Amino acid sequence: MEVINWKELLYPYQQTVEELLIKFQSIQKECRNLGVYCPIESVTGRVKKAASIMDKIARKQIPYEKMEQEIEDIAGIRILCQFVEDIYKVIDMIKMRNGRDMQIIQEKDYVKNKKPSGYQSYHIIIKYPLNTAFGYREVLAEIQIRTLAMNFWATTEHSLRYKYSGNIPDSIQERLTNCAAAAFHLDNEMSTIREEIINVQQLNEIKQNLVNNILENIQNLYFIAKLDDMNKINKEFIELWGEDDVDKLREFNEKLNIMAELYRI
Repeated sequence: MEVINWKELLYPYQQTVEELLIKFQSIQKECRNLGVYCPIESVTGRVKKAASIMDKIARKQIPYEKMEQEIEDIAGIRILCQFVEDIYKVIDMIKMRNGRDMQIIQEKDYVKNKKPSGYQSYHIIIKYPLNTAFGYREVLAEIQIRTLAMNFWATTEHSLRYKYSGNIPDSIQERLTNCAAAAFHLDNEMSTIREEIINVQQLNEIKQNLVNNILENIQNLYFIAKLDDMNKINKEFIELWGEDDVDKLREFNEKLNIMAELYRI
């Protein structure tokens, strides 16, 4: 077997992860700018280390020359959601891109069909079109979508499985199974108040955007227009901010927008 240049082999996977992160983070940014709810709570990515790849090759008896075709998770993206319902909204977003900037190869629904261990997550294997400095190629990558509760359990279980080399003692496995049931119950309970939580989060997002716009207008009017009554305007804003009334903040912001337009700011 030839010596593998791991740096050269893994670089396209690193580039794939970076590009996928940008795509999903852009969805978050777009939702935030439009003031709409985003089903993506956070997104992270990683490329498997050479040692982990070698372990998997040995465990599954994969020929080295076929590892890029048979190991589907060398590049991995993990998307976390607040609610179980959001997992399937993210899946719909990914399917809308199918055939455009990625191709879905396989889906594994461990949310509705959890593993005996208690593991829950939704896995999508994609083929990602990548333009490198040395030409075009297609890279396999795995996208995992799960709730925060599912992720807490899965990362803990993974650490224990690594510690015990896959042979977790029965006593610990039983407690892990109980924890998985508790995480499942937490997700179900969170779903019952999902709408209320989303409404509060959206209201906070709207208020935050309004306050940012108001502060920007006040700063521009003070430093550019140099209005004499800015202290009065700033005092009025502080009083409105203390009242925590979004409608009044919106009216105040509109008034500042008109003033800024008059001074062509």
